[in-house]
Amino acid sequence: MNCLKGRVGSLLAVFVLAALLAVSAALAHEVRPAYLEIKETSSGQFSVLWRTPVLSGMRLPIALKLPDEVKNLREPSVEELADSLVERRWVNAGPNGLAGKRIEFVGLQATITDLLVRIQMLDGRKWTTIVRPAHPWVEISASQTWLGVAVTYVVQGTRHILFGYDHLLFVFALLLIVRSRRVLLMTITSFTIAHSITLALATLGAVHVPRPPVEAAIALSILLLACEIVRLQQGQASLSARWPWVVAFSFGLLHGFGFASALTDIGLPRSDIPLALFSFNVGVELGQLAFIATVLGFLTVAKRIRLASVIGHRALPAATYAIGILAAFWFFARLAGF
Repeated sequence: MNCLKGRVGSLLAVFVLAALLAVSAALAHEVRPAYLEIKETSSGQFSVLWRTPVLSGMRLPIALKLPDEVKNLREPSVEELADSLVERRWVNAGPNGLAGKRIEFVGLQATITDLLVRIQMLDGRKWTTIVRPAHPWVEISASQTWLGVAVTYVVQGTRHILFGYDHLLFVFALLLIVRSRRVLLMTITSFTIAHSITLALATLGAVHVPRPPVEAAIALSILLLACEIVRLQQGQASLSARWPWVVAFSFGLLHGFGFASALTDIGLPRSDIPLALFSFNVGVELGQLAFIATVLGFLTVAKRIRLASVIGHRALPAATYAIGILAAFWFFARLAGF
């Protein structure tokens, strides 16, 4: 009877964890920001690029509302892409331009999507900022300092890794494989160096890899790690256990292309590309370190209250199979989306 209860408990743990992760999976790589770019082309006249993400075939319900005195110079154009809807406008804001005026984003408050705004004036002033659902408008002011650009992209990098559940699941799988803190440090460092290399190469245009195969391969990398964890639990030899830093570096190169896709979605200020790229990468690392610290902190507390000895022999297999199931689902779903 106790054996039956133990098995039922393990099965319930698997399904509960899988269900929770599946909810998160629905948002994996789908929390892409909306994007507004405004460039002053002549005194008081502007070109406007407005891009809203398309999720599951539906455009996010966000509408751009320019100040009432802003008039169209010609009919707007709309282009439908696979993952977004791009609208271009050419407007006249009058002799005073857009300085001191408010641009509103109707419906943003009902979403979980951030909005990146980039403005460039004719006199060279530039401004990049993030608009959040709790504050769905922006007021045009003076140009932004380099520190403001850095903060903007650090925040975007941190949000990407924390909402990029597939990347976090890969890191979590590494934590289940590596038991030594010293080896873990080497492994995470290898992963960081690798994805920093491909992030820079892809963002700067030196290497181009199509997005769908990259996302499918990232899911496959998580599935392979889940298989490696099962091999370790069965006492079999495992490449990931022997040389985890090599595995992390190899797969890190792949994940870097995924980070680059997210940064491409956000866009880069042409005059501050090195700063924005570096800041985004710093944000990714900060989010990754925060996640690792949280997991290790939980495990430390669990050991102190002897929680690990009570549920550890069931939780580890449950977590492993949940990771494998979710990664397999992502892989085939992304493969079908080619």
